[in-house]
Amino acid sequence: MHVTNTPTGHPTVDRALDELSTGEKTWASLPLSARRALLERVRDLTAAHAEEWVTAATAIKELDPSSPLVGEEWISGPYAFAGGAATLAHSLASLETGTSPIAAATFGSAPGGRTTVRVLPLGIFDRLLLNGFSAEVWLQPGTDVERARQTAGLAQLDPAHTHGIGAVLGAGNIMSIAPLDTLYELFAHNRVVALKLNPITDPMLPVFTKVLAPLIEVGAVRVLTGGAELGTYLVNHAAVHHVHMTGSSITHDTIVFGPGQEGAARRAANDPVLNKPMTSELGGVSPTIVLPGEWSDADIKYQAEHVATQRLHNGGYNCIASQVVVLSSKWKQRDQFVAALRTALNNTPGRNPYYPGSANRVEAALTAYPHADKLGSGRVLIHDIDPTDEATLLQTEYFAPVLGIVELPHADEAFAAAAVRTANSDFVGTLGINIIAHPRSIQQMGTGFDILLAELNYGTIAVNAWTGVGFLTAGATWGAFPGHTIDDIQSGMGMVHNALLIDGAERTVVRGPFRPAPRSIVNGEWTISPKPPWFVTNRTAATTGRLLTAFAAKPSWTKLPGIFASALRG
Repeated sequence: MHVTNTPTGHPTVDRALDELSTGEKTWASLPLSARRALLERVRDLTAAHAEEWVTAATAIKELDPSSPLVGEEWISGPYAFAGGAATLAHSLASLETGTSPIAAATFGSAPGGRTTVRVLPLGIFDRLLLNGFSAEVWLQPGTDVERARQTAGLAQLDPAHTHGIGAVLGAGNIMSIAPLDTLYELFAHNRVVALKLNPITDPMLPVFTKVLAPLIEVGAVRVLTGGAELGTYLVNHAAVHHVHMTGSSITHDTIVFGPGQEGAARRAANDPVLNKPMTSELGGVSPTIVLPGEWSDADIKYQAEHVATQRLHNGGYNCIASQVVVLSSKWKQRDQFVAALRTALNNTPGRNPYYPGSANRVEAALTAYPHADKLGSGRVLIHDIDPTDEATLLQTEYFAPVLGIVELPHADEAFAAAAVRTANSDFVGTLGINIIAHPRSIQQMGTGFDILLAELNYGTIAVNAWTGVGFLTAGATWGAFPGHTIDDIQSGMGMVHNALLIDGAERTVVRGPFRPAPRSIVNGEWTISPKPPWFVTNRTAATTGRLLTAFAAKPSWTKLPGIFASALRG
């Protein structure tokens, strides 16, 4: 069912919430087997309508349909959503038999008395398709293996006990976010959902309605479109018990405390106007720390493209886009890396700045840093900054193709320690951080490297990978580092994704290969992954993304050769 606003008020919102109130009773009566069947239908419908999904997203983002960049829409759209639905269905299947979703997981330990749960790879197909990549969920200190197994399942441990209606305010940048957040509300929290789309994504309504049809039919989901007025009416409605949003901290504070000076005063007094619980994912300024080492020319070129991807994926309109590269001024290859990074930023395929306000944010960056380099396709590289003039760059999320470089006057492990302190204390937000380091540098640090990771207060940490891999990993958690408050929200509160329904998670740590195959094998890394399909320089990303989406919905050995052939040409 599709409901939308009317000029004279919001009776369709009232009707949707009335229907959800009835639907909650139906949802409470559904056993786990029926819920799993609904998820499996959602997964299958995602594959069936994936082409329509990507076509709509490509039009929104003004991409050339023949461009390899369309691969971004396959991978961050139906691929991510189909994988999330499939993994949730696996979790429910385990719970049906009285088994924990992580009963067979590989557990480990991390500094600070933390237990870890491996969420990638989960099986042979992950080991083949994402060879060399891994992800672990780190649990909060003191949570042991037995407790983790017992509590995994979250609200689905008691499916008949529902928790009212949740309002989800969808994101405007990545098309899988809104439906994935809907699934999390519905399954992790056992709340029926009123999903309100961001107006940018309104053209996605027909395909979302088709994909979510099984959940709409049982009264567990309703989809709304409309502007800020409708959103305000929805979140403040007495029938709504909880709110989740993805967006900016400014939007969050307006919802919670109200607009303008009165809202600012309320925030200062921690006196919210929204009198119900709220979770959020709000981005921030994400760093990429580059540990100094002795790199080959090929290493430098590849990692420059890697950083360019971290910034320019989706045109730079990502809450997890890297905005600042942290370098050692004492690194002998500093100049070579910066030159390669400038080339990568300049040569990456151009695209239209589709996201509203992009030009204004770029202009604000150039005003703050008038000596920045203006590169091709409206990109900006800010470097050679006086250390006393870094605050604006580290505290302003530009949400545009703007990348900065800051340097610390330290070498080796002293640099690593200083970079951690800087990332924790000077950057706004805690959603994600990337670390790029030669395997030899990591080996030389020994256990000190894992201690470094433990000291970083970020919700997702990616080592020789982009934190976006954590977003794409269905079993990984996604959200800010725990500890923000409603009046100092930064990157938000709560988490999403987490399709294994793990309780007590603190963060996700992703690791990837330093080099692509075959250089990885030649240099003893023993991983066979070529250039990843999410790289903005990948020539076959669209084809590979299409094939991966079909595979995520229905894995099959017969589909692997085509995926490998496409990926190797990337």
